[in-house]
Amino acid sequence: MEIRQMENFITVCEELHFTRAAEKIGISQPTLSQQIRGLEDELGVPLFDRVGKKIVMTQAGTLFLEHCVQMIRHLQNTQDALAEFRNDQRGRLVIGVLPSDLDYRLTPLLVDFHARFPKVQLKVISSIYVVNQVLENEVDIGIEITSAPDRRLVRIPLCSEEYVLVVSENHDWAERSTIEIQELRDIQTVMFPEGFTGRELVDGYCRKYGFTLNTIMETSSATSIISLVKANVGGTLLPYPLIQAMNEPTLRCIRITDDPPYRHFEIIHRTDRYLTQSAKAFIEKTIEYFNQR
Repeated sequence: MEIRQMENFITVCEELHFTRAAEKIGISQPTLSQQIRGLEDELGVPLFDRVGKKIVMTQAGTLFLEHCVQMIRHLQNTQDALAEFRNDQRGRLVIGVLPSDLDYRLTPLLVDFHARFPKVQLKVISSIYVVNQVLENEVDIGIEITSAPDRRLVRIPLCSEEYVLVVSENHDWAERSTIEIQELRDIQTVMFPEGFTGRELVDGYCRKYGFTLNTIMETSSATSIISLVKANVGGTLLPYPLIQAMNEPTLRCIRITDDPPYRHFEIIHRTDRYLTQSAKAFIEKTIEYFNQR
């Protein structure tokens, strides 16, 4: 059994179609079919049920897929470890972060890391699906709001951040320093769309007190939200440290006195993923960066 056979088997499982899988791999369909039959002969069990032009995985195929993915991942981890040893900490590190934090908060961290590891190619991806990207091995490390426990993930707490109401200096409430929870029902807001992690956190908080925000405009860009707030279209709720990092003198932050919402930040990676020295250093730098703030 060869690694290439296992990789091709995984592709067939993803496509559930021999012709599409063969095109994706770059080999002929008969050659791919012959490889799969060879695997089935070697293992002594059918991996797929063939129903006309369609195929479905058997129970044995599902079990074999699980172990193939693990073996390929272990091989990649081994190659990463050897490459790091061979290339004097060269390599590539992919980080997943929330869009607003990438835009306004993490540049100093990236500059500091590059100074320490100038040979490492760092790729930072903004996404609202950081956890899924870590689980799917699309990114090496994620910086994300704490979510449900998952035994596949290592979670390292970073900080807790208080949400505040943010308004323009021209807003009717601009001179206020505090509000109570129930007053949030009386203000028009500009928010991230439903499904965004921060929006879901705030909405859940409001539902706990028996109301929903009067959201008159939604946008997926933190920059556009801030522009709309500055134009006095409405207020918004965002973490206070994020507003501090924006350094916008025309904004006013109003604290919620009786039980404000918080987001809890963490850095995550897969439990079975090999961490290079540069990855470990990035985690250490990230912890240090948030501790300083």
